[in-house]
Amino acid sequence: MNKPIDDGTTPAQRITNQIAALTDWRGPTMARLRQLIIEVAPELTEEWKWDTPVYSSKGNVVAIGVFKDHLKLNFFKGALLKDQHGLFNAGLDAKATRGIDYHEGDVIDEAALIDLIRVAVGYNQSGSKKK
Repeated sequence: MNKPIDDGTTPAQRITNQIAALTDWRGPTMARLRQLIIEVAPELTEEWKWDTPVYSSKGNVVAIGVFKDHLKLNFFKGALLKDQHGLFNAGLDAKATRGIDYHEGDVIDEAALIDLIRVAVGYNQSGSKKK
C-alpha cells in the first residue's frame, strides 16, 4: 500500500526519509534490512504505522523499529514461528511477538534472516494458528 499519509507522503517516502535521517550505522543497516525484506517477499505491503515501517500480507508480518542504540526487527507472530537459526534475541517472553535486536557492529546473517522472513510470510499466507 503506497497511498499517501496525512501529509501527502507515501509510506515508502516516509521510510526513505527515516533512513536518510539516520546518519550513523543505523541508516545503512536499516536500508539493508528493508532491501532484504522487499527482495525476499515482494508480495508484502510496505506501510507506515506507529511511526515505524511495517510489512504486511494478510496481517502484519514484520516491522523495523528504530531506537537510540539499536534497530529491532519485530516479527508479529514470531512466537509461532520456527527460528531454525536462533536469530530471535529479544522479546522471548512475549505471547505473540519475537524480535531481533541489531546493535552497532552486529553482522546480519542474511541467509538465516531470509529463511525466517520466508517462514513468517508463509505463516501469514496460510492463515495458520498452530506452530
